[in-house]
Amino acid sequence: MKSDRLLSILLLLQTRDRVPAQDLAARLEVSVRTIYRDVEALSAAGVPVYAERGRHGGISLLPGYRTDVTGLTAEESRALFVLAGPGAHAALGLDEALGSALRKVMAALPAPHRPAAELTSRRILVDASRWKGGPQQPVDLEALQDAVFADRRLRLRYRHSGDAEARTYTVDPYGLVAKAGVWYLVADRRGRPRLFRADRMQEARLTAEPVRRRPGVELPEVWEQLRRQVEEREAPLTVTVRVRRERLDMFLRMNGSALRELPREEGTGEWVTARLAYGVVQEVRSLLAFTDRLEILSPPEAREELARAAAAVAALYR
Repeated sequence: MKSDRLLSILLLLQTRDRVPAQDLAARLEVSVRTIYRDVEALSAAGVPVYAERGRHGGISLLPGYRTDVTGLTAEESRALFVLAGPGAHAALGLDEALGSALRKVMAALPAPHRPAAELTSRRILVDASRWKGGPQQPVDLEALQDAVFADRRLRLRYRHSGDAEARTYTVDPYGLVAKAGVWYLVADRRGRPRLFRADRMQEARLTAEPVRRRPGVELPEVWEQLRRQVEEREAPLTVTVRVRRERLDMFLRMNGSALRELPREEGTGEWVTARLAYGVVQEVRSLLAFTDRLEILSPPEAREELARAAAAVAALYR
């Protein structure tokens, strides 16, 4: 609807000093000509908006102009209050700030929308933390957040999975991402995008050097590139197992990310077969948790690795 688009333009202009018409058109999925017509409509309605042509031109509001009209629909109001549960903001020390912001939004909402927003906060809870809290966070996330906002290079001491000792890296941070209860630092190292888990950082220190991000590249773009790389990466080792049916739920919970083929019933249905993908053969040791309720069928090196691990555990308790 045109009224929604006009409000969107107004809100976008309030967050930036000047916005090219092409950017507004792309954001709102309309033509540049439509944007200019909308600007004329806003101006006719008394909004102090103007357009400047040229290389550094764009559409702007007169300095200091603000409107307290939120324009939120009932659904938009509910969407905001879903954020009020324990989530990523708490790890960054922003839980009190979020609560304060939501109270201000509630006060500004049209009266008919307030009951729906209040009900949402009581009926829907989004908890982004991991079960049992996950691993300890060696690095203070609030301090790491401050470092990211400082626009300076970071020096990390970082321990990779499987390494006994930490390594030192100097990186150019784009920002922080929380996914499935795990925090990641997205950064360039020597001009190439890298992903660093916050719970593997032993130290993160600001340097005096200004950050050297690639021009025109932003956090969402780098994150999407890295996320796809992780999800599309082919694991070099495929392991076929059979697991007792009564342990299937536990097996799926613990190995869902490694699962490459949906489990299939075998014979009488007491056993279920599945295929898992691992980066290195040593990762099959996690299957010891299933004791005699799981058997590796192939490949031979995976069977041998689990047998060695089982023998080492047995020897420890003799």
